[in-house]
Amino acid sequence: MLIDDVVIKVAAGNGGNGAVAFNTNSMSLGPTGTSGGKGGGIYCEGVSDLNALGQFRYKKEIKAKNGGPGRGQFKDGADADDLVLKVPVGTVIHNLTTGTEVETTKIGERLLLAKGGRGGKGNFHFRSSRNTTPKQFQHGLQGENFTLRLELKLIADVGFVGLPNVGKSSLLNKLTNAKSKVANYPFTTLEPNLGVYYEIILADIPGLIEESSKGKGMGIKFLKHVERTKILFHLISVESASIQKDYEIIRKELGAYNKKLLEKREYLFLTKSDLMDKKSVETKLKALKEIKPDAIAISTDDSESIKKVEKILNVIKSEK
Repeated sequence: MLIDDVVIKVAAGNGGNGAVAFNTNSMSLGPTGTSGGKGGGIYCEGVSDLNALGQFRYKKEIKAKNGGPGRGQFKDGADADDLVLKVPVGTVIHNLTTGTEVETTKIGERLLLAKGGRGGKGNFHFRSSRNTTPKQFQHGLQGENFTLRLELKLIADVGFVGLPNVGKSSLLNKLTNAKSKVANYPFTTLEPNLGVYYEIILADIPGLIEESSKGKGMGIKFLKHVERTKILFHLISVESASIQKDYEIIRKELGAYNKKLLEKREYLFLTKSDLMDKKSVETKLKALKEIKPDAIAISTDDSESIKKVEKILNVIKSEK
């Protein structure tokens, strides 16, 4: 089950208290109490793993460690380690406490979610010519704590869309090292899958159905992921009873959800061309070309047709 929307609480560590201490070395005098260590901060880091938010399914409260207290003999308290939460690229972090939001847009990008508290000063820092034996110190500052909503909105260069069982997962697996589940029945894919073709991120969006934009099936959940893709590969199976109708169903649902989706660059593919004789494929392809003249027929078992897809991807790659 893909977790793509979750609310958690994060608390950065508090700073350690400053120390009150005096020199223990023979023939030496004066304060030696040092500052406390910094509390651990909490960061998020973008990763390609779409399932990364699954770690928060049951663990809803995240707390970093506090900084160590100051010590004597000029030894500062230890800084606490920062916590780094791995989240999928495309995750929007809504800070429900402050009303602000940030977003992970790149793999490896780190964003500060909660700042650790600064350590308090020890008595060494309060020495003066008039106060040679200070006993003052500071308490460490409290770390920030917030309630956050993590919402995944998939970011991909190319999104595969179409009705269920048109070969989106098979094409993703063929072009990349993805290992999406493939089977000859509708709704095999229940979660979006990612693959990388050189520098291009490809997303297999689970099959949409009529009235997806009204929430039928898992429509709204999947359509929001289409929203963030830059280019659409629209796949229609050669087994379709009506090429035009199948095309219009997807376009209608995309437009009903967000009209801007209809403005995205789109490539049309007639899939599973190996399942019919050449004449039947040509007839189906002709119908598809009436919609978009540069439509092509492909099969994951036909290396020549896959090369045509790769040629398109190479053009997209050159434009990045």
